[in-house]
Amino acid sequence: MHVVRGGKRLARTRHHLAAAQLTEAGWRQRWEAERWFLKADGESGKRFGNETIRVSPDGGVSIKLPVPLAEYANAPHGRYVLAGRAGFAHRGQEWADLVEADRAVAYRIHYDTARGRWYLTASWQIPASRTVPMAAALADGVIGVDMNADHLAAVRLDTHGNPTGRPHRFFYDLSGTAQHRDAQVRHALTRLLHWARTCGVKAIAVEDLDFTAEKTRERHGRKRRFRQLVSGMPTGRLRARLTSMADRTGITVIAVDPAYTSRWGAQHWHKPLSGDTRKTTRHDAAAVAIGRRAQGYPIRRRTTPPPAHRSDAQGHRTVQAGPGALGREGPRPRVPGPRTRCAPPDRGTYAGDQSAQHRSERSAEHGSWQQESLPLSS
Repeated sequence: MHVVRGGKRLARTRHHLAAAQLTEAGWRQRWEAERWFLKADGESGKRFGNETIRVSPDGGVSIKLPVPLAEYANAPHGRYVLAGRAGFAHRGQEWADLVEADRAVAYRIHYDTARGRWYLTASWQIPASRTVPMAAALADGVIGVDMNADHLAAVRLDTHGNPTGRPHRFFYDLSGTAQHRDAQVRHALTRLLHWARTCGVKAIAVEDLDFTAEKTRERHGRKRRFRQLVSGMPTGRLRARLTSMADRTGITVIAVDPAYTSRWGAQHWHKPLSGDTRKTTRHDAAAVAIGRRAQGYPIRRRTTPPPAHRSDAQGHRTVQAGPGALGREGPRPRVPGPRTRCAPPDRGTYAGDQSAQHRSERSAEHGSWQQESLPLSS
């Protein structure tokens, strides 16, 4: 067996130059060009998905030179940066998403003798989409995301629907050229996915919202500024791009009903999340509402408490910690000082220990039943 670098078909063409309409010099040029190529497989986790041939999202190409050729490097770390920039007309947006997420992308640089140009070819694998059960996706909590005209407001929620940590905001600028807007959206979503992976959350909740059919004057009347604001919000494009990028990182995207998320979020979560050292916006409150709706919880903080003196009959509030949560039914911590119907402060008892509470017919010290003496009338 013989291995022919350049192809068996081109090697056989050497004996049939007239039929191929080639001269010997032309065939020799094509034969040599088939050896002028550079190929490197992709590596997930490396910067821009490839360590040998690195292509940045803006088209910059750099090559990692071997040690014998390190003296020809024109960039740090033994790299050679090409003067030209690469662009992908076919599936360029999908390639940019992979590069931003540091997913594996293989490249091949070759020379085309017919056109006299060098070409860069990118290739990658498309994994099969996995169907994740809702319970498994929400096992580690969820991140609620509220999409706005200039930023993404994100809040992390635990498994019980309670916000944890400070809200995060990922800003982007949708002015300028289409390439600039696309890059801004891609950077914001990349930061969001990196934060989700850092938190260990496997689900992101967004609104199932699209203003494509709601930009007309017949729907909003003379509200010109409002129509411009709605037209500038790429909600559908953001959701589609987030779904595409999250699928490769193992994060599930949950689309929820957008009805009243902003209004109810501001009503029930804006004030509780705000404080002297924390500034919470209504967009952060809407993100909490979106996350709770994805988890199946109502947006309001708590349900109506049971009526007075009927708590045993009514049961517990529905929006509380789960039955398996540690400390859910435990006693409250002891507070120093005198308390009503409880042991004195110097006694080492807990408020929830009812056996230690003093009652008129039971001794807290001995725990035995005693009959108190009653005065007899004369």
